[in-house]
Parts: sequence; C-alpha cells; structure tokens
Amino acid sequence: MHMMTVLEYANDINQTVDEVLKKCEELGIDVFTEDDILDQDAIIMLDNAFNIVGGEDNDTEFDDEADDFIRDEELIEEINRKYKYDQKRPATKTTSKRIKRSDDEDEEIEKTKIEKKRMYKSKEKLISNLEQVSAEIDKNTVVYKPMMTVNEFASVLNVKASDVIKKLMDLGVMATANNVIEEEQAEIIALEYDKNLAVQQDEVKFEEIKITDNPEDLEERPPVVTIMGHVDHGKTTLLDTIRKSNVTAEEAGGITQHIGAYQVEYNGKKLTFLDTPGHEAFTEMRARGARVTDIVVIVVAANDGVMPQTKEAIDHAKAADVPIIIAVNKMDLPGVNPEKVMQEVSELGLIPEEWGGDTIFVKVSALKGDGINDLLDNILLIADMLELKANPKRYAIGTVLEASLDKRRGTIATLLVENGTLRLGDPIVAGVSYGKVRSLTNDLGKEIVSAGPGTPIEITGLDSVPNAGDKFMAFANEKKARQISEQRKKMFLSRQQKTKSVVTLEDLFDKIQEGQLKALNVVVKADVNGSVEVVRSALEKINVEGIKINIVRASVGAITESDIVLAQASDAIIIGFNVRPSAKTRDYAKERGVEIRLYDVIYKLTEEMEKAMKGMLDPEYEEQVLGQAEVRKLFKFSKVGTIAGCFVLDGLIKRDSKVRVIRDGVVVYTGELGSLQHGKDSIKEAKKGHECGLTITNYNDIKEGDIIEAYELVQVEHK
Repeated sequence: MHMMTVLEYANDINQTVDEVLKKCEELGIDVFTEDDILDQDAIIMLDNAFNIVGGEDNDTEFDDEADDFIRDEELIEEINRKYKYDQKRPATKTTSKRIKRSDDEDEEIEKTKIEKKRMYKSKEKLISNLEQVSAEIDKNTVVYKPMMTVNEFASVLNVKASDVIKKLMDLGVMATANNVIEEEQAEIIALEYDKNLAVQQDEVKFEEIKITDNPEDLEERPPVVTIMGHVDHGKTTLLDTIRKSNVTAEEAGGITQHIGAYQVEYNGKKLTFLDTPGHEAFTEMRARGARVTDIVVIVVAANDGVMPQTKEAIDHAKAADVPIIIAVNKMDLPGVNPEKVMQEVSELGLIPEEWGGDTIFVKVSALKGDGINDLLDNILLIADMLELKANPKRYAIGTVLEASLDKRRGTIATLLVENGTLRLGDPIVAGVSYGKVRSLTNDLGKEIVSAGPGTPIEITGLDSVPNAGDKFMAFANEKKARQISEQRKKMFLSRQQKTKSVVTLEDLFDKIQEGQLKALNVVVKADVNGSVEVVRSALEKINVEGIKINIVRASVGAITESDIVLAQASDAIIIGFNVRPSAKTRDYAKERGVEIRLYDVIYKLTEEMEKAMKGMLDPEYEEQVLGQAEVRKLFKFSKVGTIAGCFVLDGLIKRDSKVRVIRDGVVVYTGELGSLQHGKDSIKEAKKGHECGLTITNYNDIKEGDIIEAYELVQVEHK
C-alpha cells in the first residue's frame, strides 16, 4: 500500500507541515509529527480536504469543487515539488544549473497550470464502461445478471420458482431455488415463456466487458507497434532512430524516454511504440489476456540472418495473430545478403510479398536512418487496413505495461489507454489495485491533464503495484471503483487457491463435444531436428471430427520456462520427445496450469492423441518423478563398471526406481538402477542434500554433470 510521511505529503502538495497536521486533527487522522506515516485512506481524505483532485463520489457536476481548486496555488504536483526542492538546496554548480533550467520552464509550468484549471472547471461525466441493460428496452425482454439464483430469475420472469425448477429438471439439471442458474439455461427457459434474454455484464470482470460504441463517437486511434528480434540485431537502435527523427522541434530537448512506451508523429499521424524487454514479456502479457499490440515488427540483421531468438520472436508474434513486418537491418554493412534473410524467414512460414506471399519486408539501416520512412509508411498502410478506431468520450480502459514502487512517489504505473480518455482525478482500478490519478505524465516526462486512445502514459496514485498485462478501467464514481477493487481482490485470492490446467488430454474430448475447441494447440520440443520433423509430420496428419492439431512451436532442446509461457498464452499443451524438463521447469508448468506430455515412441504419441480426441483414453500408468541427482565424480572398475558419485538435488533416489540419464536437457538413456550406496553400505534411498554412489544396469557411458532422474509408474484412471 502507498504510504507517505507527513513531511513528504506536505512537500508533495506544497503546504507546510503545520497546515497538514492541523487538517489531520480536523479529520480525526492520528498523526502528530512530521515523521508520522499517512496511509492511503488518510492521503485520499487529505486530498479531498485540500481539493487536490475534484471529488466524484456523487453525481453532481464539478463546478463548486473546481472553484475551490482554482483558488489553490499548488496545482502542479510533481514539477512544482521538484522545482522547490532544488531551490532549497545549497547553491552548488549542479543545483544552479537545475534552478536555471526550471526558470526556463516557467512558461511550460504556467501553461500546465492553466490546462489543469480548465480541465477541473469544465470536467464532464464521460460514458460509463459499465453499461447496464434495462428490462424496459422491451416488455418481452428479461435481464439476466451473473450469478443469478433460480429464485431471482423466476422473479424477473414473473413465475413461481417451482416452475423454473421443473423446467430445469426437463433439461436434466437438478437445482433448488437458491442455486445459481447458468446463462445458457436461463436463455432456454426464457424462450419457453416467449421472452428474450438480455445479459447484464459482470462489472467486476471488466476485462471481459464487450463495449459497443456509437459509430458517430468513434475516431481514428494510433496503431500500437511492438518491435522484437534477436539480441544485437539493432532493435534498440531502430527504436532510437525512429524516435529521434520524428519528434517535433519543441520536444527535441526532452528526447530522453521516460517510460517503456512512446509516441511519434509521422505524416500527420501518431504511432505508438512499445519497448518490450523481450518476446517473453510480450507473451507474459498475452497470458494474462492482454492483447496490446496491433502490429509486430521483427528486426533481422542482414549480416547474421535468422537466429534462435528471431525464431522465438516469430513464434510468439504468430501466436498473437497480429500482422508482422520484417525489418532487414544493417543494410549499410558491406557484402550483406538480404535475399538470404528472406529465404530463412520464408522457411518459418512468412513469405515475402515480392515472392507472392503476404509478409512485408523492409530493408533498413537503423544506424544511418536509411529505409526508416519506408518502414513507417508500411506501418501506416497496415494500420489503415485494420481501421483502428476508439471512442474518446468514454471513461478510459486499457492495459498496464509496467509498474514499480518508488520510495517517494509510491506506485508508478505505465499504462496504455486503449479506449476512452484518462484524466487527472479519475478513480481507477488496475488489476486488483485501486486509486485516483494523482499525476499524469507522457513519454517525454511532461505533465498532462488527459490522455486519449492509443496513448502511453505514466500515472501515480494506485494503492499497490499491479502486474504487467493487467487491465485497468476508470470510473465516474470513487465508491464504485473501491467496491470493484475489493471484489476483484477476493476473486483473485479464490483463483489462486485452485489452479486449473488450460487444456489437458483428459478434458480434450469434452471440450470438443461442447464446441469449445476447434483446434488443439501444441508446443513440440525434441532432442534432434529429425525428431522434430517426424513429430510435426505425425501430429499434422491427425484429424478427428474436423479438429486438427496446430503446432505453435516446434524446436530442438530441453523444455524451458519460455515454452511454458507460450503454451499458457496459446492454450497449448507441451509435447516432449526424448527430452525432459528440470524440476524447476516442472514446478513452473504446474504453477501456470500447463500440461507436459513426454514420449519416446512416435506411435504412442499419435495413438494417445487420437484416443484423447475421440474420448477413448484408456487407464494408464502415470509417471511420478521421485527426484534428481547430479553426477559429481566417476569411479570405474572392471568388474562393476562405472559408479557415479552423485549429489541428490531434488526429492529422493530409491533403490528399486527406474532412471533416465539426462545430458543438457536431453534424455540419453532410460533404464533401471543397478545399485545404490552410501560409502560402502547399500542403502534403500538417498534423500535431497545427501551424497550417494550408484550404477545403472547395462549402462556405463555416464559423464560428470549428467542428471540422473529417478521415477516410478503409478496406475491412474483418467477422469
């Protein structure tokens, strides 16, 4: 929770400590010295008392509060505070420079002050995102609310609860008057009474709300572009070049990027760029349900061609189902071959337009600025085709890009406004965090009073730090925002207590029958390229009841956390062929609710997949991993063979367990334990943190650094 001392708060609002303490006494806030702590509730009470932001708890207009607000001199929170802070310091050379720079900014500060006055004076209510349906729409329409009971639904139908219960029994549903009635069931029963069903959206799950705007209110919004690529291929240089060449003269002094997103203007149109730290961060946000980008630009260096991270970036971008532009960078280097890049990228399924495909390739030199305009022209061309529009007349809704906790300013969150307008003083809920917008800063570090669709901004005022990818929404009413935040916290805690797999082979048939699944997404990892192609080919041939298998990624190597993030975001299962996840990776998959299936024989893989899709999975033996040990030293004896001196890393190693030898994440042998000893004594098991010596039946090619994984098979039945 965001907290401040009395002194910090007084400095923040440009009041004396005595004035703040006096106001605290009036409000019944128990603080007595400048070092006492003010919690979030106390800060909100003081904000309202000092008229720092316009109150919105009732539905009256803002005129009275705006008049009080305008009379205050301290309208600039962050800029004014920093300015005064510098003036109080001793006049060192550095401080003098700062004071001089602040003097030059007087005009900008005054301009911001006037804008704030104007905004608070004429602040209007926007369109709420929580549009409630009304039964008055039509006398033949009844309203269904989320989590409605049978009794409540019977009441809106104007019939007895017992009649609705009988109808439910006809549908094969046993329910009492206090049981919740599902939306589908309510719709069927409503039709039997010649009524239409209107669904009232769940305001707590506001990320799921479907917003329908009046076409007359829609305006063109900037496209949101994410740039990804292999390390050292020039992604950062490209971002810097675009930014430096497309800021206005008055902005040039503030070229330093203050937040992880920024806007440029090109040919009279704005473009928003997201500076994500990598494709994992991009997909992490998708895993939380956030689709923030409209276009992805993949940077490929002409001298290197496609590299491992390039492939991963393309996989993640394709899984997001957004238009992709390939920027072939470093064209200024001698002897580069862009045709080679085009060939390598086309092998990944992105065919260049000049070869008859639909992927745009642009040759650029981020260092010299060549081809940048061509790249921006193509981005605008795709944006025009996408017809990106939003309604600035409603309360803001969007996504948290990043957030952190600052000791002085509290929670600082970078947001992307996707629809509506976010203004100073608006109550806001982001994820489970709640607050009022205390300051609003653009990508150049300048204070602004509002931000429209497609705009990245930085705000303060939230009571806790939200996660990247969390949705946020602004509200007209502070009380409503606080209530929704509390309900979302309870919902979040409830979800944490029951982690569920995104999709498993066991529930695959049920989802197909219910029409929830049109294709099964799969991430394939195998030991060698030959295995990858064999598994891919075998899976692509499977077609049961029109349901096909979609390969999201197929690559060589051990199963990693990156694979799990991608699988979670794509509702995919992971298939490992002759590879093994580490204990840490298995735990990560379990935490994310991602299923990992491991095979070493192709026919078992295809047979199990087909049976699962037909709902005919047989009871099977489930593998239970007991533990892992690392080989630290080898002892070779002519009669016994190779004895591996091991240290148990995780779980335990049993004398009668089956084992596999894993080298660099790849299974090199599967067999049985020959012997297990501690010193000269035979033992039944070796636990985590202990040393042991072991042999593997009929296998001596053990090497130092190998991982010995012990497991056993337990018979289970699929639910």
